[in-house]
Amino acid sequence: MLEIVSISVFYEIAALLVLAAAVGLAGVMLRQPLIVSFIAVGILAGPSALGIVQSEEYINLLAELGISVLLFLVGLKLDIKLVRTLGSVALMTGLGQVLFTSVIGFGIAVALGLDTISSLYVAVALTFSSTIIIVKLLSDKREIDSLHGRIALGFLIVQDLVVVLSMIVLSAIGVGTENGAALSDIFQIFGTGVLMLIAVGIFIRYLAEPLVDRLARAPELLVCFAIGWAALFAAAGDFLGFSMELGGLLSGVSLASTKLREAMAARLAPLRDFLLLFFFIALGAHIDLSLVGHQIFAAIILSLFVLIGNPLIVLTIMGTMGYRKRTGFLAGLTVAQISEFSLIFMAMGISLGHVGVESLGLVTLVGLITISLSTYMITYSHQIYARINPFLQPFERKDVPREAIDQLSIPHGNQYDILLFGLGRFGGAIAQRLIARGFRVLGIDFNPAAVRRWRDEGIEVLFGDATDPEFVASLPLDNIHWVVSAIPEHENGVTQDDSRTALIHALKNQDFRGNIAITSHLEKDHELPRICGSILILQPFQDAADQAVDLLSGKQHPPQFEVIEPENQKELCVPK
Repeated sequence: MLEIVSISVFYEIAALLVLAAAVGLAGVMLRQPLIVSFIAVGILAGPSALGIVQSEEYINLLAELGISVLLFLVGLKLDIKLVRTLGSVALMTGLGQVLFTSVIGFGIAVALGLDTISSLYVAVALTFSSTIIIVKLLSDKREIDSLHGRIALGFLIVQDLVVVLSMIVLSAIGVGTENGAALSDIFQIFGTGVLMLIAVGIFIRYLAEPLVDRLARAPELLVCFAIGWAALFAAAGDFLGFSMELGGLLSGVSLASTKLREAMAARLAPLRDFLLLFFFIALGAHIDLSLVGHQIFAAIILSLFVLIGNPLIVLTIMGTMGYRKRTGFLAGLTVAQISEFSLIFMAMGISLGHVGVESLGLVTLVGLITISLSTYMITYSHQIYARINPFLQPFERKDVPREAIDQLSIPHGNQYDILLFGLGRFGGAIAQRLIARGFRVLGIDFNPAAVRRWRDEGIEVLFGDATDPEFVASLPLDNIHWVVSAIPEHENGVTQDDSRTALIHALKNQDFRGNIAITSHLEKDHELPRICGSILILQPFQDAADQAVDLLSGKQHPPQFEVIEPENQKELCVPK
């Protein structure tokens, strides 16, 4: 009998994995994040569609383990040192967005006919944005180190802190009776929580680094340890009266300040994605599509609020703080969706008896709509901004140019021969060699940290974005002989195409008469000169290979070296 049950469970899991692979492939073709495909798999596999899910006990077990691993990885990002360094813009924008989104969202939910408790849960769920999706999209666009990317990451950390506090409050409220906690139970849970936090603090202070040093000697044990550590804390949290979710978060926080946190995060990311599949399958098994159909209108209204209202809230806050409308708009688009935490939050509400399955179905629909559409909004953010730029003027304050402070200001009164966009490894090397040969170079980068670093090296640099036509128009182009774009390209070339063509068109609109050079690794970029005029294509790998062949074949003469007897055996030769 046991063998028959095991085989049937295996067939069920196999069917779910095949379905997930098929739906995931369709999602990749549509450029959708994996979370959208997983939610769709959960709904399709549920009882209202294909009805594949039968072994709920096994599915729920994998789902709980997946949530523990996910929250462990979130906790790994909450390094106390990092939290202390959050800038005022991240703190103000994060808290302001959470406050205004929850208040306005609560009013909308009540107006749609939801009861008070359900409206409160839905409103809080609308405040969370998906760190996983945003980091992936910004990384793909090479904007993770841009000003708006750094600000977005800052207020995402603030949102993660709000997640932690929300789960603590839910854990306390849910203790005691079936539908809530007695006052004595709340005091007890907070007291136990303080003791648990003290224990975690002691572990961080005295035991975390020695333990990690031991693990560093056996890296093959790292994944097993991380999963076990997350499960241990989740079980402890449940045993002590907290939720397993809060325990999983604390497990990550306990190791967030260690040197192996990045290695653990990298190795656990694929496992997290795999196990989260079962969380969404478990959710789908509880969603009745017949009930969801009646919630489409409410889901559309709430989705429009998230897609439009959340970016406007961020844009308003950042504009008030003195940031340009462009920076506020690009940062604001990153909160135009809800998160997997929104669904976890609603699932906790169901387990506590506070909300019903219909509320989870509503938030799930909002998640599908907002995540799907915001992916395209972030991907094509610059094109969207170019179209609606004239309508965003009220969100920019001219009297407080925060982005023009210190290292972000444009140097005045200087004459330059070359403008160089992108000060990465290749661009920085070009800048140094041009300056060494006597050229006057003005470097431009959209990473404030890179601006500071190169200014410390003595190179004149300013903060700016090649895709911003207003910024290009403000540059001293009159006496420039060359404009060079050494901006790193996206893997499939989409992002670099956008930045290069935007820069070229902006230069043409300013009647730039000098020469243009762009960096490329793609064969199809040989078409650019034909499309955009006379343009020099710089191919770092191909050009270096050609020079290497010339040196090896004798067409160029390499530097001459002579062998010496050095005192330091590491130096074996010097140029003649």
